[in-house]
Amino acid sequence: MKFRFMIKMYTDGSSLGNPGPGGLGVILVSGSYQKEIAEGYRYTTNNRMELMAVIRGLEALKNDNQTIEVTSDSKYVVEAVEKKWVFGWEKKNFKDKKNPDLWMRFLELNKKHHIRFKWIKGHNEHFENERCDELARGAATGHDLLIDEGYELETGKSRR
Repeated sequence: MKFRFMIKMYTDGSSLGNPGPGGLGVILVSGSYQKEIAEGYRYTTNNRMELMAVIRGLEALKNDNQTIEVTSDSKYVVEAVEKKWVFGWEKKNFKDKKNPDLWMRFLELNKKHHIRFKWIKGHNEHFENERCDELARGAATGHDLLIDEGYELETGKSRR
């Protein structure tokens, strides 16, 4: 059997205003390979950016069936998955739950990999978490911000 590295993924999301401009930061590490991802959105929420960071990290993987450890300071994301709440929400078609568009997207990606989550306290001098925070905040204040269509369509609000 061929040995595979576990992929370590570090994520953070940020929203300046909540809702307001937002950003996400991701660091992917596999062996000696490391990749950073940062994206900014013009109008979104902190929780959406926390979840979107995980999604964008998973979407960046080139192969399925990977073993991934996601480290995040978002209890919203980590507890929803690790305590299996999201699977119950899915059975109820996300009735009265926020961000169903992103949770459905996450669940499709989740089926392709072996993922476990690890929660860490934010702003606690954890190197990768601090770097992801920098990436997310920098992206949120950047130019040419993307449109978080799920949020703007769901709420009927936008910032142009």
